[in-house]
Amino acid sequence: MSFLDIVIHLDTYLNVLAQSYGVWIYLILFLIIFSETGLVVAPFLPGDSMLFVAGTLASSGAMDVNMLALTLVVAAFSGDNTNYWIGRFIGPKVFSHEKSRFFNHEHLEKTHAFYERHGGKTVIFSRFLPVIRTFAPFVAGVGNMSYRRFVLYSLAGGVSWIGFFVYCGYFFGNTPVIKQNLSIFIVLIILMTFLPGAFGLLRQRFKPRNP
Repeated sequence: MSFLDIVIHLDTYLNVLAQSYGVWIYLILFLIIFSETGLVVAPFLPGDSMLFVAGTLASSGAMDVNMLALTLVVAAFSGDNTNYWIGRFIGPKVFSHEKSRFFNHEHLEKTHAFYERHGGKTVIFSRFLPVIRTFAPFVAGVGNMSYRRFVLYSLAGGVSWIGFFVYCGYFFGNTPVIKQNLSIFIVLIILMTFLPGAFGLLRQRFKPRNP
């Protein structure tokens, strides 16, 4: 429940961190985004909603929005590249084991299927899909995707993802209707980002099977 409380009241917690740590808030947010995108064991971190709330706080003067966006783009790009090389070196061993203490094999398989359908563009699309965005760079490394292509997709995806949520929070987060109901909007953002994956699972489950 404490983790859920943090997620729903991100604005309160981030505001406390910004007031307590000053410019170090940039490093804290850097580490959160880096961990979500760079460590396969941390797909549970609230990336989308946190970006929106961070943009909202920037609009109130707690942070510089351009510095915030640049910092988080670097974090996302660095995390992606770390994840790619982890997948490149240890990925095949992970896929060869049915169960793993540190890696969710089911999430890996779902991301691999998504990657098979959409190819390299998965690195961009996955930015807007929780869980899949954590595993996509890893799967790209496992599949020996050209590093030059991966870097281009990773940069495009990171700029799009960070830019969209941070600047949406910056320009719209302090409008009265959102400011007064920010916790509700945080929950809606979480639900909306999980909807595509949920629809995909339902479509796959109820897909007619060939006789």
